[in-house]
Amino acid sequence: MVRLMTKKMLQFVKLDKKNPDKREVLERKGDFNEIYKEFINEKAKEQSSRCSQCGVPFCQVHCPLSNNIPDWLKLTAEGRLREAYELAQSTNNMPEVCGRICPQDRLCEGNCVIEQSGHGTVTIGSIEKFITENAWENKWVEPIKIKLEKNQSVGIIGAGPAGLACAEQLRKEGYQVTIYDRYDRPGGLLIYGIPNFKLEKFVVERRTNLLKESGIKFIQNFEVGKDATLNQLKEKHDAILIATGVYKARGIEIPGSNLRNIFPAMDFLIASNKKGLGDKVEKFDDGTLNVEGKDVIVIGGGDTAMDCVRTSVRQNAKSVKCLYRRDRENMPGSAREVSNAEEEGVEFIWLSNPKKFVGTNKIESIVVDKMKLGDLDESGRKKPIIENNSEFNLKADIIIKALGFDPEDLPNLFKDKNLKVSQWGTIKVDFDTMETDLEGIFAAGDIIRGASLVVWAIRDGREAAISIKNFLEKKQSKKAKVA
Repeated sequence: MVRLMTKKMLQFVKLDKKNPDKREVLERKGDFNEIYKEFINEKAKEQSSRCSQCGVPFCQVHCPLSNNIPDWLKLTAEGRLREAYELAQSTNNMPEVCGRICPQDRLCEGNCVIEQSGHGTVTIGSIEKFITENAWENKWVEPIKIKLEKNQSVGIIGAGPAGLACAEQLRKEGYQVTIYDRYDRPGGLLIYGIPNFKLEKFVVERRTNLLKESGIKFIQNFEVGKDATLNQLKEKHDAILIATGVYKARGIEIPGSNLRNIFPAMDFLIASNKKGLGDKVEKFDDGTLNVEGKDVIVIGGGDTAMDCVRTSVRQNAKSVKCLYRRDRENMPGSAREVSNAEEEGVEFIWLSNPKKFVGTNKIESIVVDKMKLGDLDESGRKKPIIENNSEFNLKADIIIKALGFDPEDLPNLFKDKNLKVSQWGTIKVDFDTMETDLEGIFAAGDIIRGASLVVWAIRDGREAAISIKNFLEKKQSKKAKVA
């Protein structure tokens, strides 16, 4: 048995790391389709066999969901693809999404033991995508089968990854689940925030349709506070989960900020994604949020900034520049995404910070300070410092601000002043139970931790589901005793 495993696995000394092929740059710049081709069966098995099957799998430790990565790599290498899928989905409600958009270079792949030893990481994300696409193709992904329907109901506010993950876990337990969402389609950030070239929309729609077939009810175009208050929803359901995410764009307070053609990243990305979904988008159609033929400057260094610059390229911008106040090594976004953007013609201007927006009524140019890096700050990165007399000008027809997101004022929006928030505006919860100060009201995802990764939102949603289940069981037990 040991000899068999050794023969099938531990191939990293013989086989080189191999990612799925990328589509040619000129081809992929012309559309919004995903840029990576699929692994074929034999290549997926081959790359899986490179796993060292180490005793302490650091890839798994650094996955927020603690996915059983070495185990499903081994099953894939052995051709046991249905078992590999069953194992992958047992800890992850959206493995097909995480395989595409997780920053594996910072998480599992970045901590792979054979990567540290110089052999090149196992391409975990691509194999996860292969496993799940194979499962969908073979119809192994099925609606939830409920053994016992329960009469308790849960209302979930937000149809993003945290809300969807929680809903699925609770539905498996037989609870009645209704998801309320402000947008016209479920998926939240997955639908409207992430471009198709990273995550094609059929992937999200396929998953949400499956949840609908499983008996989860979706109510779209619903705004809490407008269509019903938080308290009114609480009266309707036995428990509530708040999983709204964070969408309030951070601004930049410099002279000229009131000029036209300066937009938050989400305005730009939502317009582009809606257009791709076939919607009528007035601000895109009239040219306001369409950058074709324009000089575009994106401010920021995270994954949202990368989404903006790469979307601009596909909209046939005249030029696309990205300003970031630190250097390449200290940027928060995925190094892989920066590399993809550079291949597609984006110019990165490192160590640069906006000083002033210039124009009469609309933006015409931007004055930029050169920066240098000083001592480490509280984030552990070197602090950017302005170089004296270093400013320079850049022409701009449109500015896109990708500076991060803050929570909206939920107590005010939801018309419930008793909902407690932190100094940053995130909802206060007991992180052991995910419950707020209001009994029966829980929260998960970015709205409790600040803007973060999809994989963390899924984890929060799963953990909230456990706490909600415990809460509902205690509630049911009390009712039974009274009866």
